[in-house]
Amino acid sequence: MTAPPVSTRPVVAFDLDGTLVDTAPDLLDALDLVLAPHKIPPVNRTEARNMIGGGARLLIVRALKSEGVALPDAEVEAMTKRFIAHYADNIAVGSRPFPGLLDALDRLSAKGVSLAVCTNKLEHLARLLLDALDLTGRFAVITGADTYPRSKPDPLPLVSTIAAAGGSAARSIMVGDSITDVLTARATGVPVVAVSFGYTETPPAELGADALIHHFDELERAVDALLARPLA
Repeated sequence: MTAPPVSTRPVVAFDLDGTLVDTAPDLLDALDLVLAPHKIPPVNRTEARNMIGGGARLLIVRALKSEGVALPDAEVEAMTKRFIAHYADNIAVGSRPFPGLLDALDRLSAKGVSLAVCTNKLEHLARLLLDALDLTGRFAVITGADTYPRSKPDPLPLVSTIAAAGGSAARSIMVGDSITDVLTARATGVPVVAVSFGYTETPPAELGADALIHHFDELERAVDALLARPLA
């Protein structure tokens, strides 16, 4: 029996929060809601943006730590549940795609690139958000923190997302905004593009990405350059 041909269709897998969509307004509103009963004032929007990216529980933990507040694990879990419930009901009040995203996705799709989402957001929340912003149909695959047994920076989610999108690591690229995305790409053996407008405690230029873009108008050129590099 002849083996099926290996797909050479390139895959570009995107992080979601801080990469595709500026979700900070709605995430930080949900954070304020669960912090308020503990007499914690609304978080500073500029500083708190960089706490986003590891999921709801980690966002809450980081906010509590920044305020010097320690709570029992059971209370943090309860806060996380309240956060997710409120956020799911208000997921796209202020969240919007970053400037230039739609045109950039259109240009990549026109070149035959398969687009995917690989996020540490819960999958059902990722789909709710993308549905609300009319973005779901642009992606062949959408995976979240709970889609697989392990989440980023473990390579499993990205390897599996690329495979589900019909590609292979040899012809794929990760696009993200944080050290988690860079580490995921490195563990998977794919090049990574970092965006400078996302959520990161590490300065974007110091993330160690293969390319850094400041606007989605620059994405196509970065992808073309990385896909043109000879295979190792």
